[in-house]
Amino acid sequence: MASEAQLVKELRDRTGAGVMDCKAALKASNGDLDAAVEHLRKKGLADAQKRASRDAKDGLVASYIHPGAKLGVLIDVACATDFVAKTD
Repeated sequence: MASEAQLVKELRDRTGAGVMDCKAALKASNGDLDAAVEHLRKKGLADAQKRASRDAKDGLVASYIHPGAKLGVLIDVACATDFVAKTD
């Protein structure tokens, strides 16, 4: 049987999840890797649903016009909190 550290490493390699999330998923699934992957997937969906309800009302609007005025871009980058918005 693989050690806990090896299981956590393999789970992280398969999912890209954080160490503590992997440890919790392995504990909840009694060391079963496939069940832990499913646990993390469900947790990720639940977290995504919570975040989906947030309004992205802070952010930045930027524009660029290429020399010759034949190409232009207008971009709106929005975020849910003012902490990550680069606004003054």
